[in-house]
Amino acid sequence: MLKISENPPLVWPQAESIRQFNGLWWVAHTKSRNEKALAHDLMAKNISYFLPMTWRVHRHSERTIKSLLPLFTGYLFFCGNDNERVELLKTNRVANLIEVKNQENLIHELARFDQALRAGAPLTPHKYLNKGQWCRVIAGPLLGLEGIILQTKGDTRLVLQINLLGQAASVEIDIVMVEPVEAPRQPASQEPENPR
Repeated sequence: MLKISENPPLVWPQAESIRQFNGLWWVAHTKSRNEKALAHDLMAKNISYFLPMTWRVHRHSERTIKSLLPLFTGYLFFCGNDNERVELLKTNRVANLIEVKNQENLIHELARFDQALRAGAPLTPHKYLNKGQWCRVIAGPLLGLEGIILQTKGDTRLVLQINLLGQAASVEIDIVMVEPVEAPRQPASQEPENPR
């Protein structure tokens, strides 16, 4: 287990937004438990990446253990050219590369996660949803963030999704902090591929 200081940054290189990265986005489906090691390798090669992670706390015996874990187990998003893609494959940490046909759509989805994580939102993995009310946050640190609202007995959650992977995460939010908006149009080819 890594010490907190040994974890890779969520975004490399540091930038105001992942939208500033140049190149094509790819999804690296990593070998088991290789997400952070791959991020470290990409840092050493100066290849841009986004590895959404979240804090998880669990008890082991009488100790409380806090770990920074990938939000989407087995996936890392990287941006680069063909040479950088080859360098990534040379790390021997990737089981499969997923080509992103709709670059703009993936960047838009990833930017939502980037914004939420930078704001310190405690995202948790969530079941991928096919339907729901699309909303925009109208106040607070998540201002402007859009996603699907899901209400249960005890709370309201804003669900953010990566359609290409059929993966999602959510954050608790006060219902008065959101307003309904029209959902962005998805190309027919953007149905979840669920490569696993």
